[in-house]
This record gives sequence, structure tokens and C-alpha cells, in this order.
Amino acid sequence: MNSPIDEPENDIYDPEFVANLFDRCSSSYRRWSAVSSFGFISLWRHQCVGKLVPPPRNEAIAVDLMAGTGEVWPYLLRRFPYLGTITALDISHRMHLEAVDRLHGRYADKITHLEADALKTDLPTEHADLVISTFGLKTFNTDQQTILANQIARILKPGGSFSLMEASDPKGWILHPFYRFYLDRMLPQIEKLFLKGANDFSMIGTYTRNYGDSAHMADALRAAGLSVTLQKHFFGCATSVAGQKPIASTTK
Repeated sequence: MNSPIDEPENDIYDPEFVANLFDRCSSSYRRWSAVSSFGFISLWRHQCVGKLVPPPRNEAIAVDLMAGTGEVWPYLLRRFPYLGTITALDISHRMHLEAVDRLHGRYADKITHLEADALKTDLPTEHADLVISTFGLKTFNTDQQTILANQIARILKPGGSFSLMEASDPKGWILHPFYRFYLDRMLPQIEKLFLKGANDFSMIGTYTRNYGDSAHMADALRAAGLSVTLQKHFFGCATSVAGQKPIASTTK
């Protein structure tokens, strides 16, 4: 039986495919993502949180989209200890279980978990002071990114800020061929060796190649009425988009 990466007929952006992918790799996600990124993933999460504009100190609400196992929460709560709640939204059931049972039980009074598709969330309009996402954007195609941008604009309060970080394909970088060789050739072999033949994290190579960088997401957010800053990190191996919803926004 072929693994998902070997089945081109699969729609890798279908929500069910994505949910099953992260269900399978949930138990090893935190450790393996740190190892495979040589620790950069922690730095990038820290930088992502640093781009948020401090919210009001009256029980501010943060929404973590594609929250995974909650690796960004310690950074959020360290910078904004006065947050009232973090609404953690993810489509993967197993990711939620890992977040609650293994990693972040001590934050239980601060975290509200929602198992849902970020493209279809029914979170209230103008609900959040902060919206953050780390390393979930690449699992959306360009049409889905546009939908997500409109969702972010809808759920943000006027004056609220957002920050999104994603692994990217650093075209033009002198070491780009080595970067692609690592993601496309070495990472699958390492994963098979250490994760009992799994071929799930290897999808990072496919997703990042297709994603390119966050330029389209930045354009979609601007079109949704938000102010946006696009930035490259470590020669473009990651890109971030961050900004705010104008106080006088007419975005619906």
C-alpha cells in the first residue's frame, strides 16, 4: 500500500486529508519538528509572537489557528500573561489530545479547544484581540488562503492584531538546492529510519514547494481590509505576515 505522499490523486489540501495526516504524526510532532528544523522552529514562533501588538489588559482573547499541540502558547503567555483565554482551533482530533494530555495541562484554565476547520469556523465576528498561527498556512492552497484571510478579518476586533508564520521555499538563496535536497530527499529517509517507515513529515517538502512564500496570503489579507507587513526569515526559509485590523474597518 502506498503512503499518501506517493498517491498523486489525493488532494493534499482536502480538510480530511490534512486532518488524517496530522492525526498520524501527532505523537511525534513536537519533537520531530524541532529536530528536523534544527531548532529554528522555536525561534520563529518567538518572532511570530513578537510581531503582535499588545492587546488591552481586560481579559484579552487570543485565537490560535491550526494550533497543533500548542507550542506557541508558552510564548504567548510569557509575553501577555494577562490574556483571558486562548481559543485553540485545529482540525486534527489527535493534535488536541496531545496538547491537553501531554504538553499543556497547566494552561487548562487559559485554553479553550475547538476541533474545527479554520476555513469554516463559527467563532463570533469581532471576537479576538489577537490571531496567531504558526506553520499551518502551507496546508492551504491559494483559494483556501483567501477564505482564511477573510475569516481572520472577520473574527478580529477593530484594532486587533494578527501574526502568521510559515515555512517557505527560499528561491534565489544560494543554498536553495541544498535546502530542497534536505526536504525532498534526506528528510523522508530520516523519517523512515526513525519513525518506523512513516512518510508524513516528508509532506513538508511538498507543501513548502507548493506554498512558495506568504506573498499570496499577504495580498489576501490586504484585500480583506487589514494592514499587512510581509517579512522573510533566515534567507526566506520562513516568511511571516503580521498586521492589524483598522479601527474604522468596514470589513465584514
